[in-house]
Amino acid sequence: MKEQIEVRSLKEGRYVLIDDEPCVIKSMTHSKTGKHGSAKSRIDAIGIFDGTKRSIIAPVTEKIYVPIVDRKNGQVLSVSGDVAMVMDNSDYSTLEIKIPEELKGKVEAGKDISYLISMGKMKIDMRI
Repeated sequence: MKEQIEVRSLKEGRYVLIDDEPCVIKSMTHSKTGKHGSAKSRIDAIGIFDGTKRSIIAPVTEKIYVPIVDRKNGQVLSVSGDVAMVMDNSDYSTLEIKIPEELKGKVEAGKDISYLISMGKMKIDMRI
């Protein structure tokens, strides 16, 4: 799911859709209005799920899509290979989430973890 807002209301640390991929904004710069144009903003962001750096330049009055990112908590039921079976703490549904390389030894059965859901994708997001 996504919603539309103006570029001027975005801030660092918030989310934005670039190339239909949810990204977190790392830096924003604004330029002054020119003789024949409007103020522009450059947004540098990193993809939440793929880690790719992306940037866009757009007028500050332009509307842009922002993804709705849900952070949820769950308990790891089992780990098999690089996939964890997670039970959501709020509605008790079970999910299979791929474990990232940097978290291979830290995700264990019985532990509580947090994970992100956005645009039909899921990712384990543990603050280390």
